[in-house]
Amino acid sequence: MNFPLFVAGRYLVSRRKKNFINIISLLSLAGVAFSTAALIIVLSIFNGLEDLLRSLNNAFDPEIKIEASRGKSFAVNDSLLQTIKQISGIETVTEVIEDYAYLRYRDANQVVTMKGVSDDFLKEHRIDDKIVAGRLRLNEGDVPYAIIGRGIQYNLSVAVDDNQFALQVYYINNVKPGTLDPSKLYTRKTIFAGSVFSIVQNFDENYIIVPLAFANDLLNMGDKRTALEIKTKKGADASAVHRQLKSLLGTDFQVLNHEEQHRDLYRLLKMEKLFTFLAFAVLLAISSVNIFFTLMMLAIDKKKDISVLAAMGASHNVIRRIFLTEGAIIASLGAFIGLVFGGIFCWLQLEYGIISMGMETSVTKGYPVKVVPMDFVNTLLVVSVLTFLISWRPAVLAARFASVQNL
Repeated sequence: MNFPLFVAGRYLVSRRKKNFINIISLLSLAGVAFSTAALIIVLSIFNGLEDLLRSLNNAFDPEIKIEASRGKSFAVNDSLLQTIKQISGIETVTEVIEDYAYLRYRDANQVVTMKGVSDDFLKEHRIDDKIVAGRLRLNEGDVPYAIIGRGIQYNLSVAVDDNQFALQVYYINNVKPGTLDPSKLYTRKTIFAGSVFSIVQNFDENYIIVPLAFANDLLNMGDKRTALEIKTKKGADASAVHRQLKSLLGTDFQVLNHEEQHRDLYRLLKMEKLFTFLAFAVLLAISSVNIFFTLMMLAIDKKKDISVLAAMGASHNVIRRIFLTEGAIIASLGAFIGLVFGGIFCWLQLEYGIISMGMETSVTKGYPVKVVPMDFVNTLLVVSVLTFLISWRPAVLAARFASVQNL
């Protein structure tokens, strides 16, 4: 490309624009800037929500969870536990019995998810900082204690450390049809509420954590467990432990890491983020249409200047690039302004929480945001592609005006 002619062409095209062309150019720039800023902000909010969900789930869920591939329970013996504990990097293995139960306290009742755990659960310190009432414990001497969610406490009006009224836990037995003895239809045990945890609504309103022996007696599981929960040692490679466990246990077991325990939820979030990105990309394309009209009017307005360039030896290629560059400058400047304003807004939200969740009981005061550099890169790529596509037709039209007849 002849660089002096390209520079001269850029000067001729840019100088003495009519007022209405200048206005449309500014509108084009503002539209691209607004759409770009909105895209960055929305994507950052999705990132923040995903991070918040992960942190809340990780506070309750184990690092690695072992479940049966078929059925809801599997036999656990000392040999299996010792084999698992021999893997380098494993600190604790918590035995779990989990199932639905019917919970009654005085005159109130609710169906809950009862999670029976071995003593290793407390060694994991997963919910130590989530206790909002009572004292964290599962057993004290021969007395078992339950750890209940705050939502359950509110629903049943449970008084923590109340030695007068205990929680009554019922479990429906799997009995043969035609059984006439009502006592065989269900089992019942009582337990005192020792503490209350608060993590997120889904857990708070559904879960009650009890000692493993209590759950085993109620459900009559024997040596069967619904899951084994693994905590790795500090500094250990959890991914390597996960791979070793999968290799060791084979296809009879599912070995799930944090991501796999909520695979459907995180997949849904990623799909929502993708479709949001596509929707805002369409909005960005609509905002960029003004660039098309700006360049079209500019090409018509600059017929004589284009002909002068052609007379000076500028080829159709050079003229096309001049107009493509003009469109790129408008779009790039708008995108840059949008990225800056979007980044500033995200920083203000992170530091000061200028937009709140609007709920006093929310786990965070302001909408969570997380800035990911790849979002900026992807946004710039979308702007670049759209600018090229939109600017191509006006650039081709401008090249056709390269004729001495227009002088």
